[in-house]
Amino acid sequence: MSKEDHSSASDEQLVGAAKRGDMNAFEELVARHRDKIYARAFSMMRNEFEALDLSQEAWVKSWQRLKQFQGDSRFATWITRIVINLCQDQLRWSKRHRTESIEEMNQGAGGAELEMPVVAGNPTERLERAELRQVIDRALGLLSHEHRTVLVLHEFEEMEYKEIGRTVGCSIGTVMSRLFYARRKMAALLANLKAEQLI
Repeated sequence: MSKEDHSSASDEQLVGAAKRGDMNAFEELVARHRDKIYARAFSMMRNEFEALDLSQEAWVKSWQRLKQFQGDSRFATWITRIVINLCQDQLRWSKRHRTESIEEMNQGAGGAELEMPVVAGNPTERLERAELRQVIDRALGLLSHEHRTVLVLHEFEEMEYKEIGRTVGCSIGTVMSRLFYARRKMAALLANLKAEQLI
């Protein structure tokens, strides 16, 4: 398969070629989905360095386990499940070994600001948007990783309940329950954080 063939091939075709040992086909899969997998990791970890490490680890694991991929779901769903599982493992490990303060979480989340493009316009409006992002980051950081995961996948990644259930390994009912709780908790946290800013 030539480089041109790789770029026009479907994910399924690339997976098939990669299973036969075509590393260029796998590199094309990485190029297609790298940014989204990093974004998934960052949305869960709120730390760009951890997100980078875990997304890299997900690609290594996906290459090692590629022969186990049966094509029951889309490749993008499969690799997403791998990175989410890695993030959840890391979050559980962190919870057992240390308790992060809100300030530390804010420092980790602050890296997102470096990625934001500079947009000309009303400086006050820009400041308000930056403050809102900071408040949302803080609130997300205060949710449990289970609730944060379903909220991010549904609201930001626009996944359906069934796909979220497959990705995180739980029933649709559990997804709906976690999402309901996460939205209610997020609304309360945002209200409290906004109130703190006004004091």
